[in-house]
Amino acid sequence: MAKKIGILTAGSDSPGLNAAIRAIGKTAIGVYGMELVGFLDGFHGLIHNHNMPIKASTLSGILTIGGTILGTSRDIPQDRIYEDNQTDLVDRSIQTYQELGLDALICIGGIETQEAGYRLTQHGLNVITIPKSIDNDVPMTDMTIGFSTAFEIAAQSIDRLHSTAHSHHRILVVEMMGRNAGWLTLAAGVTGGADVIVIPEIPYDPQKIALAIQKRKEAGKQFSIVAVAERIISQEQVEFIQYLKDINEMKHSGEEQEQVAERLERLEMRFTDSTLLLANRLEKYTGLETRITILGYLLRGGAPSAGDRMLATEFGTACVSLVNSNCFGIMIAKHGSKVEPVDLEQVVGKEKPVPLDHSWILSARAVGTQFGD
Repeated sequence: MAKKIGILTAGSDSPGLNAAIRAIGKTAIGVYGMELVGFLDGFHGLIHNHNMPIKASTLSGILTIGGTILGTSRDIPQDRIYEDNQTDLVDRSIQTYQELGLDALICIGGIETQEAGYRLTQHGLNVITIPKSIDNDVPMTDMTIGFSTAFEIAAQSIDRLHSTAHSHHRILVVEMMGRNAGWLTLAAGVTGGADVIVIPEIPYDPQKIALAIQKRKEAGKQFSIVAVAERIISQEQVEFIQYLKDINEMKHSGEEQEQVAERLERLEMRFTDSTLLLANRLEKYTGLETRITILGYLLRGGAPSAGDRMLATEFGTACVSLVNSNCFGIMIAKHGSKVEPVDLEQVVGKEKPVPLDHSWILSARAVGTQFGD
């Protein structure tokens, strides 16, 4: 009897999701004769059993379309009471899975989706996940669906900003998404020719950045492009938070220390996302007019790049092959030129910061790009 598979796309949208759905569908239907059910709006559709059948006709013409034909949301199944105070979200997800007679569930999404997939696996469901993130911040995979497109859009945006920065003799600060990882800003900054790149992994000193810009000015270069990730933090802020943590360890113990540590963690989050602070200080230190451009959700929109279509197709086809082989509890990952499974247990609870010795950082420094450290 042919397998029946559920598919959902969860978390933020990104280019390449439809390409992955297409690859899964064409392989499952055309090669293995499987039946597919798509859940609408991510885990919300799984929880409430909102679904649609996926036929061969459903997949026609979606390879180059951005977004996701299934819709998405940030809902995730959790072990908590929900709505009627009787059934939690995990139980509802399991109930839908069983009512539809599914043999497997494919979840396409970012870090939270990997964690949700692992949670469902622990409750006995056959789950395979596919990593999606324009930030490229999912652990245990070299690349995620959506990163290639966002990277190209961001680099092109920096290209376009060069002319206006040059014309007005300005500092242009370009903020990009990335959460706690600087992959997107680093890649776009290097390929877009940014003069300064500021990422969360490298706490910055605004005076050192200003000095680098002043040297450019003295050399006759009357403008500078500063590529900034959304959660940067300065060296002085890091030192201040560390000082408070040291005080907490000396003055408190046990439960009280944990409570203070939680408050300090929230305070540290408030210190991040300081693009406006950096821009104001650069204008003050250099005397150059400074403007901010926030790319934001522009990075998620539009048709997927050729790179994302290829990666999504690789992930989708490999995923169905593993379903057919009854290999579950894994995430499909890209390692070099290979696409291979990774146990979800190795993915959850981890982060994927840019290594400070990564070749992208070393290359950027070699061509004179400043990081403010």
